[in-house]
Amino acid sequence: MTSIAKLPGMDDIRIAVIGLGYVGLPLAVEYGKRRPVQGFDIKADRIAELIAGRDSTLEVSGDELREAGMLVFSADVRDLAGCNFYIVTVPTPIDAHKRPDLTPLIKASETVGRVLKRGDVVVYESTVYPGATEEDCVPVLERFSGLTFNHDFFCGYSPERINPGDKAHRLPSIRKVTSGSTAETADLVDALYASIITAGTYKAESIRVAEAAKVIENTQRDLNIALINELAIIFNRMGIDTEAVLKAAGTKWNFLPFRPGLVGGHCIGVDPYYLTHKAEAIGYHPEIILAGRRLNDGMGAYVAAQLVKAMLKQRIHVQGAQVLVLGLTFKENCPDLRNTRVVDVIAELRDYGVEVDVHDPWADTVEARQEYGLELTTNPAAAAYDGIMLAVAHRHFAELGADSIRAFGKPRHVLYDLKLLLQPGESDLRL
Repeated sequence: MTSIAKLPGMDDIRIAVIGLGYVGLPLAVEYGKRRPVQGFDIKADRIAELIAGRDSTLEVSGDELREAGMLVFSADVRDLAGCNFYIVTVPTPIDAHKRPDLTPLIKASETVGRVLKRGDVVVYESTVYPGATEEDCVPVLERFSGLTFNHDFFCGYSPERINPGDKAHRLPSIRKVTSGSTAETADLVDALYASIITAGTYKAESIRVAEAAKVIENTQRDLNIALINELAIIFNRMGIDTEAVLKAAGTKWNFLPFRPGLVGGHCIGVDPYYLTHKAEAIGYHPEIILAGRRLNDGMGAYVAAQLVKAMLKQRIHVQGAQVLVLGLTFKENCPDLRNTRVVDVIAELRDYGVEVDVHDPWADTVEARQEYGLELTTNPAAAAYDGIMLAVAHRHFAELGADSIRAFGKPRHVLYDLKLLLQPGESDLRL
């Protein structure tokens, strides 16, 4: 049997980043400022826009793309053959039954496996359940490469911590967890990330520990938001303003500043299902985590019902009423539509017989149509609405102010400030 393959030295590393979305592109750009990087994505149109110096996710500016002078882009698998350090940053969604969908991850592993060579390293950043790298991905790499794990090639895991739309917390300023399948691999992976992460790195004891750390980060946030959502429901029944309560409680130094709302996006609304899936696979039913998920997943229906009740109190006929929803993306000041739960509100309102228009200056009209079958309204002033829901706290809406937003409504209408963007008293309803 041949000897164990030798890892590449730091100066010999040739990086390939597989998947150039919200996570992969910033990573490729940071490395591309310092060393040769092959950026790879299966979407030819994505490659074309990046070559043209434009990022539709708005995570990276044109200037930053130009600064990454050693970064090249391709959708051709053959261009990966010259690399020896592969970083996989593809999505890990859930299916219609809220089960982990590893299809993108497995397909990416097949792609890497086809070009894998002795001594190569594969690092995964995609959020998974503990054990997925070694139990699901490694066998694919072995099968497609004909090589043996931890003898011919090695793996690592470094969970992504990108916060889409956040210009204050960028990749270099967020501490990075790293890990490797052997002690030597862990050291190499950590050193490579440390070369671009100014906030520093944390080397976990194993790949499974790093995977588990990632998945509980967002599970913790999900549960905290679920608690605040439940408190909002209780306080609404009591006629108490939730925001006022949270501000009062927030005067205590260790009270956590969470706010109620819809919980969507590619992380918080998805990651807990990866952990619960694995927990159930080993015979444990996670009651608290799933209870939080049920509550947060039900907020769309609750919010829609609140608006309908408020309209009825105003003697507005609900069947055939026109409602304007302001915002579709999963968070403010960001074009990301992945797993947005605003669509739950829209669907529920339509079930009541309400006609819904959606306006979002940040959202891509083509993506909204393809992903959710929604035609965005570009000029909400062209109609007069019975109800207006401020669903996403975009700067654009804050700058409009309550009076301009109310101008979209009929003389008698209901304004629901779901995001607490307006001042108390400026809206008819707050979550």
